[in-house]
Amino acid sequence: MGKKVCEIVAERVLEELKKGEIPWNKPWFGSDRFVSHNNGKHYSLLNCILLGQPGEYATFNQVQKEGGKVKKGAKAKMVVFWSPVKKTVVNDDGEEEERVYFILKYYNVFNLNDCENIKKKYLNDDDTRCIHEKDWGAEEIIDGYMAANPGLRILREDESNRAFYRPREDFIQVPKMEQFEKLEEFYSTLFHEMTHSTGHWSRLGRFKEDGTVAAFGGEDYGKEELIAELGAAALCGKCGIETDSSFKNSAAYIQGWMKAIKDDPNMLVTAAGKADKAVGFILGEKEAA
Repeated sequence: MGKKVCEIVAERVLEELKKGEIPWNKPWFGSDRFVSHNNGKHYSLLNCILLGQPGEYATFNQVQKEGGKVKKGAKAKMVVFWSPVKKTVVNDDGEEEERVYFILKYYNVFNLNDCENIKKKYLNDDDTRCIHEKDWGAEEIIDGYMAANPGLRILREDESNRAFYRPREDFIQVPKMEQFEKLEEFYSTLFHEMTHSTGHWSRLGRFKEDGTVAAFGGEDYGKEELIAELGAAALCGKCGIETDSSFKNSAAYIQGWMKAIKDDPNMLVTAAGKADKAVGFILGEKEAA
């Protein structure tokens, strides 16, 4: 069951990639505006990707229960979640024991904008996001992360043609702000490298303690780049930053990710989960619901 859902998720993403579109660059102008009508919780990063458009979402039964009606022609969207399942197994000592496994399941929801006679409980149509002139929201995220991780250094005041994170030195470098045509692109690039830095062995441990990183262009390298791009997109969304494109990598990388997702449909779910953890770590918050 879990594999089947992962395959559905991967197929939907691949369909957009084949069109030349990147599905996860569209929702992030306000990722906190993807809300469950049932309890007001924000959807996880992966569910934001699947939903595509921000809004308040409810199941068909929830809409009907509140006297509402789904508009003709409206299409349901998939939301996934991990469901615990208990199973009795025989351990290595020949004794029976109960273990808990997690299966990926899904259900369908509708954007309340596609429904009639039902009121939103958590979002207002006139609720607009204030973008600060120099995006002090982004600066606050950066300052907070730096304060919580004094060993990390960021160089962003010098002219440079490179953007990178070096685990061995715990060091980020990006071109100076003035080198970017759009301010949003600067923050997206910096957030990308900050997401990489959460992989340091003293943080979330995606990188080895000897400082070695995956070979350029390899599958593991591509997976880490995907995590970083998803994390950057989510952080931009947290600030309300709109970007023309979340991805700065070449078409070769995107093709590489397409192959990796085809070979392992679970990869996208895994990358989105790791990006969620990275974003939560940067923000000093708990993981998304």
